[in-house]
Amino acid sequence: MPHDIVNGHIGHNHDHPDHLHSHMHEADGAAELQVLTEQFIDGFIAAKDKMSYLRIAGVPLEIEAPGGGPSMKLVDVKLSTEWQVGTASPSFGSRELSYLPYPGEMVTERTNMGLIYVSIDAKRVTDLRTFLQTHPASGKDAT
Repeated sequence: MPHDIVNGHIGHNHDHPDHLHSHMHEADGAAELQVLTEQFIDGFIAAKDKMSYLRIAGVPLEIEAPGGGPSMKLVDVKLSTEWQVGTASPSFGSRELSYLPYPGEMVTERTNMGLIYVSIDAKRVTDLRTFLQTHPASGKDAT
């Protein structure tokens, strides 16, 4: 069977009555999301007018409050940087984690952004990755 026939369909795209789409492997989707996140953050940092950048990107300045009530307003944008210096996973037959520290060249840096909304009653932080996954401009379905 040729490599471009998947689940009986030729090629990556195939017709359905309501839509045409490509299938992306989960790892590819995660890699794409990482690139989008990095580029969005780089653009935000470089933007001379941060509010215009957010508006152009479609970031809502107000959102509905969970459970109703007054709308929540965007008041802060938070950047956080983390460095992954190792991994820890469950060990077979033990409650102790199997720990693998990374050598220096494997340590990776990740920067993420949080969009902070407030109302008189609540505070909500929307992770940039969540926003990009649900925003129509990201190429993902908002449903």
